[in-house]
Amino acid sequence: ARVAPCFARRETRLTCRDMVNGLLSELEDYNCWTLAEAAGHASPCRMQHLLSRARVDERRLLDAAADWAAAHLTAGQDEDDVVLIVDETADEKSSADCAGAARQYSGTVGGIAMCQVAVTLTCASPAGHALISRALYLPADWAADEERRELAGVPDEIMFATKPQLAGDLLQHAHDRGIRAGFTAGDEVYGGLELRKGIRERGIGYVLAVRSNYMVTMASGRCLTVKTAASLVKPAIWQRMRTGSATKGAKDYHWAMIEITPDDTPEGQDPGHAMPLLLLRRHRYTGTVSSFLCWSPRPVPLAKLVKVAVTRWRIEEDHQLSKQVSGLDSGQVTAWTSWHRRTAISLLACAFLAVAAAWQRTADIGASMLDLIPATVPELLRQLRGTVIPEPRRDKPHRDAWALWRRRHQYGAQQAHQRWHAYADETPR
Repeated sequence: ARVAPCFARRETRLTCRDMVNGLLSELEDYNCWTLAEAAGHASPCRMQHLLSRARVDERRLLDAAADWAAAHLTAGQDEDDVVLIVDETADEKSSADCAGAARQYSGTVGGIAMCQVAVTLTCASPAGHALISRALYLPADWAADEERRELAGVPDEIMFATKPQLAGDLLQHAHDRGIRAGFTAGDEVYGGLELRKGIRERGIGYVLAVRSNYMVTMASGRCLTVKTAASLVKPAIWQRMRTGSATKGAKDYHWAMIEITPDDTPEGQDPGHAMPLLLLRRHRYTGTVSSFLCWSPRPVPLAKLVKVAVTRWRIEEDHQLSKQVSGLDSGQVTAWTSWHRRTAISLLACAFLAVAAAWQRTADIGASMLDLIPATVPELLRQLRGTVIPEPRRDKPHRDAWALWRRRHQYGAQQAHQRWHAYADETPR
């Protein structure tokens, strides 16, 4: 009901409903062919029309889903316990013709590969967490290539922007829509000066990781790298704190914090009320030290900063879940509009599951007394399939009709490729 106004026609809205149901079904793949077959369509034309040419406001659709999910996940929560998390994820591609696809580094694929990279935003609270926004990253070379931009349908107003700039735009858009949080968290990519200054202008605290060679100014005025500053911490200052538990047991690290001089105070803001800190985390066995720049508009204890730093991993879980349960990385689309519509619909499905799981965990009061773990999204999805989410259509006449359609389409594609290669092999006259 909330996203219905985003569609100009009822038929398009119903096709979107079918796509959401298909994304949440148990299928071998999640492209327009498999989704259309599961929904009972005669061909993938309606699905492809939805993603490419239909009159759909995908920005409004994602905003409606984000507002709904954030409202449910933050209801009754202290604003300081709500964290907005920025990160990126990548999908491997086979061609540079896909919007934004290029050989680039991504931690998701474990190095340099042909991939699309998207900057994402998660809203996390004690009740649950969900991806609420995304922005496609265009590498500088790709953004400057007019031919590829035209083929992919990239709007003229879209120019090159760094990942921190895209993250800042996502945070500002969430703030403008009334989504409030006490802190922002992110990894080393997002620890730069401009993003931190923008976060402070909105009066929000942050816990952002920085690299070991980042320069900080100590309270004494001495400039040091983060690595050097960590080496000056005396053994007695490190505090062992529990940062959560995993399937194999509790996770403990050693933590310390050092007061530093802020370098990101916005113009016109009084730096006297700020609390800038360098937060250090040391692995108990390897001794590896990770560093975080922290700021809060009011004094907070070390335990609070540690909790925010640990919450950053929620976005990694969201990336994994969105690819596992709603096929976020299985779109097989190439154009700018198709990518944004496909990801918006996928995140809409994820938002539904995240809120449903949060509601179920609240309803399961006393579950631990019954030796049950809290309700998870995958387990909830198993319960919804076949009840709320209809089963894919698999009757024999429908499957036979689709087998014929696929073979006929693939024959036509084969003939077109052969004609093209024959033309390309001809000697120019």
